[in-house]
Order: sequence, then structure tokens, then C-alpha cells
Amino acid sequence: MSEKLQGADREVALAKLDGWALASDRDAITKTFRFDDFMNAFAFMGRVAVYADVVDHHPEWFNVYSRVDVTLTSHDVDGLSQRDIAMARFMDRAAKKSGQVSS
Repeated sequence: MSEKLQGADREVALAKLDGWALASDRDAITKTFRFDDFMNAFAFMGRVAVYADVVDHHPEWFNVYSRVDVTLTSHDVDGLSQRDIAMARFMDRAAKKSGQVSS
């Protein structure tokens, strides 16, 4: 089980993320990834799916063609945790390997 990020720890963790924004409706972070085409978007989702299964922390996501909208939150702490920060960093790396064109 992880702990909810709060205070200075939360601010420092969020400041290190590129292009992630706080969700307006709950304690979560969001980002939209864009790729050249569906296959690159799907390759990204495949990379993330394998990692998510290994670390047992799964993203909420929505895919349409070359776009993948992601929301990360930790349900066990009802908010952001270090697990979300680690997942966001992994997703950023995976997106670059999968041909991300913008976020």
C-alpha cells in the first residue's frame, strides 16, 4: 500500500513531471499523448500495459486513433501517490519509444 502525496512532497513530485496536469474533478493527474497513427498509440498502450501489470498499478485511459488520454490516481489512498508519479514517468518514456508526436 502506498501513501497519499501531500504538502511539499506532492509539489516536488508534480513539478518534476512534464505535461501532466491536475484533474479538475478529483485528486488525479491527466495527460493526453498523441502519436502519428493508431499503431504507435497501440504500441504505447502495450508497453504501459505490461509495466502496469508487473507493478499492479493500472491507468485509466481512453484511446481514439492516435490519441491516448490518461488519468492516474491511487484508489487505495483516494488520491495521488508515488505510484502515480512512477507510472507517469514510465509513460513519458514509453511514449517517446512509441513515436509520440506531442502531448
